[in-house]
Amino acid sequence: MKKKGSLSTALKVFLSIFFSVVVLLIIIDFFIPKDPHFRWEEYPSFYAVYGFVACVVLVLFAKYVLRPIVKRKEDYYEF
Repeated sequence: MKKKGSLSTALKVFLSIFFSVVVLLIIIDFFIPKDPHFRWEEYPSFYAVYGFVACVVLVLFAKYVLRPIVKRKEDYYEF
């Protein structure tokens, strides 16, 4: 019987390949020459951090600003 919370073999293989590719891309980022327009673009993994922060900001904005505007009462469609 499988333990609760254990990962399947296929999922373990997928995650190990995924994280190996992520680490490889981070290492490659140090060796690719960049032509930055701004100083902060020179930092390693700047675009990864920028994308992550932008995603988190969008989710929080949608949750706390847009949701109260769009949300309706539970019995909105009832007559």
